[in-house]
Amino acid sequence: MTDELAPFDFELPRDHIATEPARPRDSATLLHVRPGHAPDQRIIRDLPGLLQEGDLLIANNTAVIRAQLSATRGEAKIGITLDRILVDGSWHALARNSRKLKPNDTLNFGDDPVTASVVENEGDGAVSIRFSVEGDAFDAFLERVGALALPPYIDRPFGPTVQDDSDYRTIFSEHRGAVAAPTAGLHFTPDLLAALDAKGIQRRTLTLHVGAGTFLPVRSSIAEHRMHAEWGEIDAETAQAINETRARGGRVVAIGTTSLRLLESAAQEDGTVQPWRGETSIFIKPGYRFKAVDLLMTNFHLPRSTLFMLVCAFSGTDTMREAYAYAIANGLRFYSYGDACLLERAP
Repeated sequence: MTDELAPFDFELPRDHIATEPARPRDSATLLHVRPGHAPDQRIIRDLPGLLQEGDLLIANNTAVIRAQLSATRGEAKIGITLDRILVDGSWHALARNSRKLKPNDTLNFGDDPVTASVVENEGDGAVSIRFSVEGDAFDAFLERVGALALPPYIDRPFGPTVQDDSDYRTIFSEHRGAVAAPTAGLHFTPDLLAALDAKGIQRRTLTLHVGAGTFLPVRSSIAEHRMHAEWGEIDAETAQAINETRARGGRVVAIGTTSLRLLESAAQEDGTVQPWRGETSIFIKPGYRFKAVDLLMTNFHLPRSTLFMLVCAFSGTDTMREAYAYAIANGLRFYSYGDACLLERAP
């Protein structure tokens, strides 16, 4: 039987997984990947020189919350990772040791006065819960008792550090709600933004609250894989900037796969983008026809993951396998705290 995931698989030595970011952030490696050309190794500070006056950068302005919680139901210990807030104000979450949770069960968080009640146990570790506080009081609760939900490949045997609190936050962070950072944005510094502005490269932001499902691998067939929904918004100003850029022949540069996924969710067949607000579970894989994005800056992703499939769809599977082989052979750093690549779209 043919393994349909084999084209998206590769062996990554464990010492290539970054456990902390480059310092300064814009000193990380940037691999310029163009279909039909050999990979070109640069650094992040070279980005303005790789772009053109009139290009438009779109970054994700979501801010990471302390989404990892330790709860109890009676004597049972329940690990909670918040995923996304739902329309009715409850939270979808991934839970460990959740098999016996029932609707209306109360979850306690140590001695903290805030509690949560179970709304539904969906099975397979997914639950929806409602907290006893909302708004600013809920934000304060997460700051008191929550922890960053760092990806499992970042080795923190004693939990996230104080340094992670600043390292795992992008310069664009504005709207709280993400479980995981939009990691391509981690490379940007005030000096880099100033250099982009000086080159005449425009910048806008959108919001996509990255959920816990971003860490989940493809376990079944590609056709059966279900993407977790994530909430996003593109405002009228950003949509107008995108449409004006494309109308005058400029290029739209997505900073991160989260920005790209939301742009493509909102794009019309002619490539125009309208203001957009809602949930997206778009799964981009080879064969997809891109409508809104011309270039993509992104980190190096896990093997057999939906994100590696996305970059293969964008620049071509052979091109990306060559680029990743180059990255591994030349000691580039992978995943959230690792290096990045600037991808040009395949024809």
